[in-house]
Amino acid sequence: MSKYPPDRQRLLVADIGNTQMVFGLYEGQELLTHWRLSSQRQMTPDELAWQLHGMFEQSGQAASDIDGILVASVVPHLDGTLKVACQRTFARSPAFVGSSEVRTGMAVDYKNPREVGADRIVNAIAARESFGAPVIVLDCGTATTFDIVSPSGHYAGGLILPGIEISLKALCERAAKLPEVSVSKSKALIARDTASSMQAGSYWGAVESYAGIIRRLREEPGYGDAPIVATGGLITLLKEDLPEINHIDPYLTLAGLQLLGARHFSVG
Repeated sequence: MSKYPPDRQRLLVADIGNTQMVFGLYEGQELLTHWRLSSQRQMTPDELAWQLHGMFEQSGQAASDIDGILVASVVPHLDGTLKVACQRTFARSPAFVGSSEVRTGMAVDYKNPREVGADRIVNAIAARESFGAPVIVLDCGTATTFDIVSPSGHYAGGLILPGIEISLKALCERAAKLPEVSVSKSKALIARDTASSMQAGSYWGAVESYAGIIRRLREEPGYGDAPIVATGGLITLLKEDLPEINHIDPYLTLAGLQLLGARHFSVG
């Protein structure tokens, strides 16, 4: 039994991606703190439990105060590791978005709804809650995704593109003479050395690609006025050159998980 009243119960949420695991601790609807860990697929339950314990200890939070744990994962290999680590750290098993026990409250128009990543559904739920329907979510992470909520509030579908970092890495691996470079904002369109040319190409290629897709989406019937909500680790790099974006929320996925967790654990 929680020591907190319903509107202050504590929920731990986790967005398990291919590059990072993002954890958020909520009290009611307030995000108290958040952490990022590397998604190391070889990590053992003991190692992850130790990191979770350290996160709470350094933040001055008590692991025993957690009322529920909700996870959106696109890395199945880590799900079992996380389950054991949560049991050892919080004496609780996490619930997973996409499992039969967690009801999302959003109809999915995919031919096979199970193919949609849990994080994409969570983003769509959070965007619909804040901005209504229709709404379009742009998530710039390891992969770049567009998730579309229809005028009727359904998850209508979307697009998946290679992320900027993936594209640069593939270019380096397939072209022997090209150096390894990091993703960087390019001020110049016409670069004058190889590394800068790669950075300019990846940056402006992404900007024009995303802007073009947004334009085409808004030409679809029913989506002309749909707001564009952006999230993901790389959106801060791109935002100044994407005026098509209406709102930026770096914690959109965590907010969606909190909404679902509040319903699932009868919190709030």
